[in-house]
Amino acid sequence: MSRRRAAEKREVVPDARYGDPVVSKFISCLMYDGKRAVAEKIVYGAIEKASGRGGQDPVELFRTALDNVRPNLEVRSRRVGGATYQVPVEVRAERAQALAIRWLIATARNRPEKTMVDRLSNELLDAVNNRGAAVKKREDTHRMAEANRAFSHYRW
Repeated sequence: MSRRRAAEKREVVPDARYGDPVVSKFISCLMYDGKRAVAEKIVYGAIEKASGRGGQDPVELFRTALDNVRPNLEVRSRRVGGATYQVPVEVRAERAQALAIRWLIATARNRPEKTMVDRLSNELLDAVNNRGAAVKKREDTHRMAEANRAFSHYRW
């Protein structure tokens, strides 16, 4: 991390099919070894499959799933006088989106279905319906922040 100035944020190019920069970011996070075509095929297939079963607009379904996984609070470690406290803080919008994307991908990879398209589409549908492992991760994060509310005066 540079001490001189803040790093420049790069502009995210919108994806080819939906023209949405968030979908493009999601594809980039899912991608392994620079294989963008494979990642695009997985994401587009999963979104189409989920919207077919969910019966709503594909981008709207994706956005709803991401919003349902996005955390509002998290705990950060703060060292005060030799003791380390878990201090609850609000999550910045960019970080909340990054965490939601990361959690959706990680939980989809751990699902038992056969193909990644099936795993991701089912995880997106679960997220839209406020259930599933990614939503549970968000609930656990909020519960941890709520439990440590007593240390919120250590916020910086």
